[in-house]
Amino acid sequence: MFRGLPSPLSWRPGMNGDVLAEVRNLSKRFFHSEALKNLDLEIFKGETLGIVGHNGAGKSTLVNILIGTFPPTGGEIFVEGAHVPEPYSVHVANALGIRAVFQELSLCPNLTVIENMKVFHPSLRGRGWRRRAEETIMEVLDILFPGHGIDPNTVIEELPLGQRQMVEIAKAFTVVDQPIKLVILDEPTSALDTQRTGQLIHYLNTIKSKEMGCIYISHLLDEVLACTQRIVVLKDGKKVGTLNTKEANRNKIIELMGEAKPEIEEVPQAGKTAPSTNGEKTRMTRLIVEPLQTKEGKVTFRVHKGEIVGLAGLAGHGQTKLLLDLFDYQHNDEFHIEGPVTFIPGDRQTEGVFPLWSIVKNITVQVYDKVKRLVLIDPKKEEKIAERWKMGIDIKASTLNDTILSLSGGNQQKVLFARCLESSAPLVLMDDPTRGVDVGTKEEIYKLILKEKERGRSFVWYTTEMDELKYCDRIYVFKSGKIIAELSGSDATEEEILKSSF
Repeated sequence: MFRGLPSPLSWRPGMNGDVLAEVRNLSKRFFHSEALKNLDLEIFKGETLGIVGHNGAGKSTLVNILIGTFPPTGGEIFVEGAHVPEPYSVHVANALGIRAVFQELSLCPNLTVIENMKVFHPSLRGRGWRRRAEETIMEVLDILFPGHGIDPNTVIEELPLGQRQMVEIAKAFTVVDQPIKLVILDEPTSALDTQRTGQLIHYLNTIKSKEMGCIYISHLLDEVLACTQRIVVLKDGKKVGTLNTKEANRNKIIELMGEAKPEIEEVPQAGKTAPSTNGEKTRMTRLIVEPLQTKEGKVTFRVHKGEIVGLAGLAGHGQTKLLLDLFDYQHNDEFHIEGPVTFIPGDRQTEGVFPLWSIVKNITVQVYDKVKRLVLIDPKKEEKIAERWKMGIDIKASTLNDTILSLSGGNQQKVLFARCLESSAPLVLMDDPTRGVDVGTKEEIYKLILKEKERGRSFVWYTTEMDELKYCDRIYVFKSGKIIAELSGSDATEEEILKSSF
């Protein structure tokens, strides 16, 4: 029916119960750390299987074993009943039709969308390969993400993070010369807004083939509940439960994960805590983004001391650009900011982590004034700060002297959060800061933000999770690079935000 996608067939429990893939007694050890412990798992044809668990539960390790990146320490892998050949590798996994979409994107940033298709499908060669590559990827993009607005001749690094994520997802579902058997989606919506997330979930629910299956890994439990048939819960490398999605809910999943209840006991009334501008002696952070003619006149971007300001609207409409402009305020004469700023980027791999440095160095890089002894850095002071954050937000690391890339994506994000909150900057800029972070840690992060707000720290928070906007005092809605609405936190319902976005 569609050249680039599997045939659209609906799936129901019990329909074609053939096992597509299976792991038996799977284990993986890294030095003194056991990432997976005797894991048994099966995926049926025509099924979307959800896998959830806190950061460090073993999800990413399982994915890397299934696609051939890591060899297992023990156990067996079967695809359609056949034992996979050894040595199992990425090449073998591709030949078997097993693909993955990673939270940390695998696209070549210096190549175009079309050229990335060539890298992924080497059989695209000879005269006319560009045309065939373009037709294949664009057909899949059009079906998965209608209205995506992606030019296939654009270099990947020039695309916003959300569009890069769409290309990554679409690429996994393209068919050129090898059939798809299993697609693993690891935090696939971490850079997508509500609209694009809904499109992906709709596709997973309406276009499934008897001959393929999906694994959906996410910390966003509502998404897992919306697009899966079964849910497997991992904890500390072990499977601690399997639920039929129809019988599951957030509380059951969280109970198996062993996480805290994902709600804050007392959330300040949004929109009520912003200090008045009348007679305020403290200089306020102000920025006129762009004068817009409204009933009240110009819409002015402003942030008060001790206030959380949210940025909303569809992804890629100027929210991240504003954050970057604020971060580089010293080279911009349009606005003034009182004191230094710190920034938690959304694309941690290119804008956040120092990949060759240790976890300790990545946490303390902004606070050398706290770790100096005379003119030298005191390693003991660095380790003390890093250890405090490791315990405070549960950074899963065997030793803090390991490189930052030894951590899972969610734990890397925790390190960036620790780095920024350890600084003394009065203004914190956050570009989807809880991206890839588990439910329990989000709870702790929200508490930290509210505690810092009470101390007078200000936050500008762009998030693709609508629920997080409830913590904001005021919200600016973006469209086409402009602020088109300002809402108080109490008025910022999902319906109101979406209505302003279109």
